[in-house]
Amino acid sequence: MPTSTVTPPPLPTRAEEVPAAFAERFNSGDPEAVRELYEERAAFVPDTGTAVHGSAEIAAANGPFLALGLPISVTPRHVHVAGEIALLVVDWEIGDGVVRSTATDVARRGAHGYWRYVIDSPFGAAPVSP
Repeated sequence: MPTSTVTPPPLPTRAEEVPAAFAERFNSGDPEAVRELYEERAAFVPDTGTAVHGSAEIAAANGPFLALGLPISVTPRHVHVAGEIALLVVDWEIGDGVVRSTATDVARRGAHGYWRYVIDSPFGAAPVSP
């Protein structure tokens, strides 16, 4: 019996497309599709504030969010591009408010023209709790 594979959506070719590409890949439920949006030595900053680096660690950090099995919605607030680097400030929400925050992310256009996360800080613009 042949197995079918789902082709992930294309990687973003414009900085403005990164948040929507993340949401589409996240909502597919495919951790590999999500992982492809990160540079090899990217950093992911969870709500603890301690960054993790590399594919395996970032996949592990994203895992609990994917495991919720709920869709993510994203609303870009600001996208600032300087050459091959972009700063993204994005409001996001998983489910109907199960988890929500404002991300402060950095993306870079690579040699093949695709934009990927260099730094993903999903709670980066969230107020600090006392």
